[in-house]
Amino acid sequence: MQTTATLQILRATIGNPAARKILRSVSCFCEKCQKNRIEVALELYAAVTKDACLKCKLAEKIISGILKAGSSAFGVDSSQMREKFRDPSWRKGLASVLTGIARFGVQKPFVSGAPLLVVWDVTYACNLKCKHCYANAGRALENELTTEEAKQVIDKLNRISVPVIAFSGGEPLVRKDIFELTKYAHDNEIYVAIATNGTLITKSKAREMKEAGIQFTQISLDGASAETHDSFRGIEGAYEKTVRGIKNCVDEGFFVNIATTATKYNYKEIPRIIDLCEKLGVDWFMAYNFVPTGRGKFISENDLTPDEREQVLKDLWARLKNGGKVNILSTAPQFARIALEAEIGKNEKIIPTHFFNPQLFSKLMNLAEFIGGCGCGRFYCAIRPNGNIEPCVFFPLTVGNIKEDDFEDLWINNAVFKEIRSKDKLEGNCGKCDYRYYCGGCRARAYGYTGNYLAPDPGCIFNKKSWKKLKINK
Repeated sequence: MQTTATLQILRATIGNPAARKILRSVSCFCEKCQKNRIEVALELYAAVTKDACLKCKLAEKIISGILKAGSSAFGVDSSQMREKFRDPSWRKGLASVLTGIARFGVQKPFVSGAPLLVVWDVTYACNLKCKHCYANAGRALENELTTEEAKQVIDKLNRISVPVIAFSGGEPLVRKDIFELTKYAHDNEIYVAIATNGTLITKSKAREMKEAGIQFTQISLDGASAETHDSFRGIEGAYEKTVRGIKNCVDEGFFVNIATTATKYNYKEIPRIIDLCEKLGVDWFMAYNFVPTGRGKFISENDLTPDEREQVLKDLWARLKNGGKVNILSTAPQFARIALEAEIGKNEKIIPTHFFNPQLFSKLMNLAEFIGGCGCGRFYCAIRPNGNIEPCVFFPLTVGNIKEDDFEDLWINNAVFKEIRSKDKLEGNCGKCDYRYYCGGCRARAYGYTGNYLAPDPGCIFNKKSWKKLKINK
């Protein structure tokens, strides 16, 4: 949601060493104002506050100069930009982007100064028994974070300007203190999302969610019929309750994203699922990659072949280009390559990323290499119920623990994060591919199938030989 402003500011600072040096001086936490200094500067810029320490007021002069240059270069009205930055999640997002420029430079791919999104599994308790569940959810872990520990996590993420927290699971709505946690995050000016199976969202529950600061709901729907969805989710009647939950979220005014994990069970139903999404009035449809982790290990034979995945992504791209009420996305990074191949020779292109479809014109196309591809450990990461930190919820490799480690230092210096950020370190076809900066393959799938997160993504059409070997060795 911060991506449009991000592209403008990123373009204005590319190749400008002086700007990076200046940004280093202001991209830090201010103990007096109790926020990232860039956040405070943006509050001053947007007239959200007039009160700040002298150093933050000086930072506002610097940041406003950068914003003025960016708005002038791309014809963006400064009053519109000021209005955008009245939203705290935009301020946090830009603070993270500019901090990333200060710390890492403008590299391919770009790395934000803190995760733009943290997906947090707050419990592994769940009321369903999904065949593909990455968490192998069912019962809560014995060492899940307490309410106070969870609030401390929110404080730590807020301190480094994480703009979005997605509370997930298991089923986050079964955690008794979930609304206390979402409200606490919201009150700390963090954009709050929740990933749920939707079965528990009655009309009263939807209102309660809204009152607790939740703004975005991602609801899993794995079939266009009860037969398909209930079979996949392991509980009879789940489809009816999920559709009811979707309707209640739409009626309550949430931003609603429907998530479908594409497998042999359901990929032929995806067009009908999108039709249902349009009928229900949701905002996004997102096709998730299947990753063989958790219970998913036991159904890996139902993963799509490279040819099947290629066709699904081409069909999704055609549907997106033909227009419709629902925006279409995919966590398969190959979606960006599909788009580029389909739009060769055209001046204007939409470059699909994991969570946004930015429309870029020719003078901005070079930026697609900075924002595209797998974002794990680069734009986002995951936290388990016990505080363990991982590159992605589908990527079960612990790199630290939020209770024990300095999260900011880990984000900057962790060796695993550093390796998966570098597309030039990828092995096989992924490391040689002309599209590696736009795509780079899914690192979770590489890890899930081979144990090597730098290995080629076996789901790509360019890695069919790898896929055939994996099929033999399963």
